[in-house]
Amino acid sequence: MAKKAKKIKTEKGLRLKIVNPDSAGIDIADKEIQVCVPEDRDGENNRRFGSFTRDLHEICSWLHACHIRTVAMEATGIYWLNLYLMLRDAGIDVILANPLQVKNLMDEKTDEADAEWLMLMHSYGMVKPSFQPENITRKIRNLTRHRLNLLESASVEILHMQKAMEMMNIKLSTVISDVTGKSGQAIIRAIVAGNHDPASLSQLADGRCKASKETIAMSLEGTWEDDVLFMLEQSLKAYDFYQEQVGDCNNKIESLLMEYAAAIDTKGTEFVRTKKSAAHKNVLTFDMEKYAFDIWGVNVRAIPGMNVGSMLQLVGELGHDFVDKFDTCRKFCKWCNIVPSNKISGGKLLSSHLPKRKNPVGQIFRMCANAVKDEKTEMGNYFRRLKSRSGSAQAIVATAHKIARIFYTMIKNRQEYNAKLVGSDEKELLIRKIERAKKALFKLDQRLAEAS
Repeated sequence: MAKKAKKIKTEKGLRLKIVNPDSAGIDIADKEIQVCVPEDRDGENNRRFGSFTRDLHEICSWLHACHIRTVAMEATGIYWLNLYLMLRDAGIDVILANPLQVKNLMDEKTDEADAEWLMLMHSYGMVKPSFQPENITRKIRNLTRHRLNLLESASVEILHMQKAMEMMNIKLSTVISDVTGKSGQAIIRAIVAGNHDPASLSQLADGRCKASKETIAMSLEGTWEDDVLFMLEQSLKAYDFYQEQVGDCNNKIESLLMEYAAAIDTKGTEFVRTKKSAAHKNVLTFDMEKYAFDIWGVNVRAIPGMNVGSMLQLVGELGHDFVDKFDTCRKFCKWCNIVPSNKISGGKLLSSHLPKRKNPVGQIFRMCANAVKDEKTEMGNYFRRLKSRSGSAQAIVATAHKIARIFYTMIKNRQEYNAKLVGSDEKELLIRKIERAKKALFKLDQRLAEAS
C-alpha cells in the first residue's frame, strides 16, 4: 500500500519526506494516456501512450522495467477502469484520485504537466485514494447495478401497459392496486389473447380483491381499439422479456456470490436466520441472507429497514473488507455522504449542509431509513422523534447515519444486532411522556394555587 505524507525536521525547518520513491503519475483521456516516472528511472520519463489494449500492456511492461510499485491516476469517466484493473493484476498498487483534489497548481494545463504533478504529489504521499472494491466485488457490483436497470426498464413497461388501458378507457388500475399482481396479470394476458368480455375477464380476478366482480367488470368496459391493443401486447412482451433477463441476472449473481463466499475465510458468529418476511415483488431467487452472513460474518438483515435487496447492493458496493479501508466509522459515514459537512471559520459555524453529491451506499442507507418510519421498533421510534423535531428529510439522513454506524460496527466487531443498544422501546417512551405530563400538571396546579 502507498504511504501517507510525513514531515521531517531539518536544520532549515520542517519539510515533506518522499514516502513513495517508486511512484508514477498517469493522466488518462479517451485516446491518449500520459505516464510520468521519476527522472532517474528512464531517459524519457514522461511518455505518451495510446489507449488500445496493446498500449495498456506496454504501459505495464514499462512501469515494471522502471521498478514502479505504486501509481496515482485520475478518475476520468470510465477511461481509467481497464488500465486500473490491468495494473492491479500486474501487482502494482494503484491510487485512484479525485481530479478536484489533485488539480495542477504549478504549470500550464497540459497532459505532461498533469502526469508529472500527479507523480510528484504521490511521491510525497499527498494523494488521497478513492475507495475501490476488489475485482470480484466489482463484478457483483456491475451485475447488481445492471439488475436495477432491468427492473427500472420493466417498471417503464408497466406504465406503458397502464397508459394503453387508459387509452381504451379500461380502468383496471383504479380497482386493482397492482396490475403486475396475480389478478392484474391474468386479466391483461387474457385481453392480449383476445378475450374482451368484461364479465368473463372479471372472473379471473382473485377472490381476495377488495373490489367486487361487478365493479371489476364495469372497469373493463373499453373501446378495444386495434392499435392500442397492439401497444398493450408489445408492452407486455417487453415486460416479460425484462423479467426473464432479471432471472438470468439473478443466476449469474448467485454464481459469483458462491465463488466469493468460498474464497473468504470469515470467522463469524453462528448463523441465526431472522424472521423478517420476504418481499413479494422482484424476489431474489437465492438465499441472500446466508450469502451475506458468509461474506461479513454477521447477519446484518437483523438491522431494522435492511432487506435482502439492500444487502445484495451493499455486498457489491463494499465487499467484505471495507472496514479495513475505512479506519473509523466516522470516515465511512462521511464517505457515504450522510454526515453534515461543517464549515467553520473564525470559530463560527458557516454551514452544515450535506455536500451535493450522490453516493450509492448512502442512498441504500437512506432507503433503509425510510423503510422504518412506520415500524414499531427502536429505530422507528428514533425516526419519528427526529421527524417531529426537524422534519422528514432530516430524520431520513439522521436515521440513515445511525443505520450505517450500526452496520459498520457489527461487521468491524463481528457483533450481532442488539436492539437494546439502539434506543428506547415504545413502553419506555410512553412512561417518559407520562412523567413529563405529571410534572407539567404539577406546575399548573402550583400556579393555580398561587393565583387563587
